[in-house]
Amino acid sequence: MKRTLAEKKAQLLDELRSLGIEDEAILSVINSIPREDFIPRALRRQAYENAALPIDSGQTISQPYIVAYMTQCLKLTKKHKVLEVGTGSGYQAVVLAGLCRRLFTIERHLPLLNGAEAIFKKLNIFNITTLFGNGMKGWPEQAPFDRIMVTAASEEIPSKLLEQLKEGGIMVIPVGAQTETQHIIRITRKGDDYIQENLLPVKFVPMLPGIVHES
Repeated sequence: MKRTLAEKKAQLLDELRSLGIEDEAILSVINSIPREDFIPRALRRQAYENAALPIDSGQTISQPYIVAYMTQCLKLTKKHKVLEVGTGSGYQAVVLAGLCRRLFTIERHLPLLNGAEAIFKKLNIFNITTLFGNGMKGWPEQAPFDRIMVTAASEEIPSKLLEQLKEGGIMVIPVGAQTETQHIIRITRKGDDYIQENLLPVKFVPMLPGIVHES
């Protein structure tokens, strides 16, 4: 007998717990979000598999474990002002928005941003502010941020993003070239110092400059 999406979601949450996602607030937010809304209709039945899936504009929606892991690494509270670089489908943005005070998210592909904005409206999420722009530049007009998450791999950590991180703030970013092993790096700002932790090996789409009006 085929399992329902609700049954698949419950199994996914159990799997995330077994993989070390211990923050119940994160698990609760993931449980509340219809991930099937963020992926192509043809892939709907795969919405709660622990796997990355293709979306429009040659991009992907990250594996749920990676979404939860990177979110957990940020150590979010409801007081935090957060920048996300790479809105994509909007799924990670909705997870973050459920755990912070305000989320500012940047996307360089206009069709993706339009699609994500439509989902935010459908889900009645009002603490997300979007920008169509070059994520490598961050969002200086809204800086500084308590937390920054980057959802595409950069060969180097963008200095402009470091500058926009508040004292004591945390940034989580995949770092590495497409031809080599990438790693999630957590950076904590201590005055003029940036403390780096090398975390999980991953594979992300590349972080690119500029903007794209059409897919």
